[in-house]
Amino acid sequence: MTRFPRFIPSIVALALGACAVGPNFRPPATPAASAGKYGAADSIAVSSEPLPEKWWQLYDDPALDALVTEALTANTDIRVATASLRRARAILSETRGQLLPSTNISGGAAYVRSNGTSGGGSGGTSSIGTGTGGAGTGTGTGAGGTGIGTGTGTGTGGTGAGTGGTGTGNGTTGTTGATVTSSSYQGQFYQAGLDVSYELDLYGRVRRDIEASRADLAAQEAQRDTVRTSVAAETARAYADACSAALQIGVARQSLSLQLETYDLTERLAQAGRGTPLDTSRARAQYEQVRATLPSFVASRRDALYRLSVLTGHPPEETPSAAAACTTPPVLKRPIPVGDGTALIKRRPDIRQADRNLAAATARIGVATAALYPKISLGGSIGTSGISLSQLGGKEGLTFNVGPLLSWTFPNITVARARIRQAEASSEAALASFDGTVLTALQETETAMTDLAGELDRQAALTAARDYSAEAARIVGLRYGAGAENFLAVLDAQRTLATAEANLAASRAQLTTDQVAVFKALGGGWENAPETNTSLKVTYP
Repeated sequence: MTRFPRFIPSIVALALGACAVGPNFRPPATPAASAGKYGAADSIAVSSEPLPEKWWQLYDDPALDALVTEALTANTDIRVATASLRRARAILSETRGQLLPSTNISGGAAYVRSNGTSGGGSGGTSSIGTGTGGAGTGTGTGAGGTGIGTGTGTGTGGTGAGTGGTGTGNGTTGTTGATVTSSSYQGQFYQAGLDVSYELDLYGRVRRDIEASRADLAAQEAQRDTVRTSVAAETARAYADACSAALQIGVARQSLSLQLETYDLTERLAQAGRGTPLDTSRARAQYEQVRATLPSFVASRRDALYRLSVLTGHPPEETPSAAAACTTPPVLKRPIPVGDGTALIKRRPDIRQADRNLAAATARIGVATAALYPKISLGGSIGTSGISLSQLGGKEGLTFNVGPLLSWTFPNITVARARIRQAEASSEAALASFDGTVLTALQETETAMTDLAGELDRQAALTAARDYSAEAARIVGLRYGAGAENFLAVLDAQRTLATAEANLAASRAQLTTDQVAVFKALGGGWENAPETNTSLKVTYP
């Protein structure tokens, strides 16, 4: 029966009672002001209701819903973030593997050649090696190595016999040995072995390393959610920009049509002697000014469609048909539900990422601190050898050992302490980054809501200005037809109306952009996102 080494229970008990060195992670505090409602939440543009997960559905636009869903599935940035997340999972799996024993299996075969050797034996000595048989005398019995050849021997009190030649094996000599000599031998030699070692995580180095890798994985998952939030917002913005540009093109063409009618009228009046060439030139100049705004709107629309194509994982020329057919930007029919600051901090993935980065940095202080202490490992090995494959595994060629291995990198103590200071500095930087991320999130949200409220007030004023300009243009036209106003007043009224229409269209575009900015600042859209399609969509020759 094999006896269990006495030191192993003590080492196991020590390992079970071990503790992890280094500081434990504590969630950082957030500003007290973030617990209440936003400062800009008194606007009629927002409400205190919680933000829905799929906020783009508030626009009630099926085309927008389909585009955002496709972007969350096929966007290349999300694919990159998803691949990085898989890599973080693999790193965590590798780190956890440190808790398992490490093994090393070896084996080999060699062709050996040995000359004759001589030597005396001592009682009770066991050895594995190459020896030569021959004639010898001695008290007791002795077994020589196995080889090729013949030999005989006689002695008092016992008989020694051996085969001539070179051989490998186990032998036990008698109380007194005789010198043995033989001729040389050449042949095959086989050996195999298994080494097993297990590090006892007495000071928590492996546990802290796993803790850091787990935090890194959570941070990478939050990074993917941040990308999802950005992609959803940018897709909605690109769609709104394309629709807004189409609206501005329509307004410009209406103004252009009105200016063309005015120009034709001035030409007819000049031919009839009721107008002057100056009136005709002024009408033509105003027509060209309005026409000059069209190319920029057309280019803006094409740019938005190109962005939308790439966001949804397609080449730029593959324009989404639904976006190409859109002529007015999506409109919200209710105030934006923004919740409060507490929900914002829980929802925004960049804050969660900063928190997990801090947790990882804190855990790595423990990893660095563990280098100050010795490493204790349990190790064992078993091996076998023989001059033929059939001898492998036999009792004569079997060896084994087991025992603790103690290592302490004492000469690098200065380096270890320097690495602890590096880890502590990294933790301080991660804490500052967390604080900055929280403050930036609050600032972005407050700014976005303030801009939205301001644009709503501006749009209300522009709407009134457009209405009054339209009424003024109608009255001036009637007065001009009655001969009570000159043509310059007509041109001025029409120019004012055209400007008011263009400003109102631009405000409607800006309003949608500001709404999307609020949604993006709130950090929603990543929850329950569809699985990303990791297959390539663009092939290259």
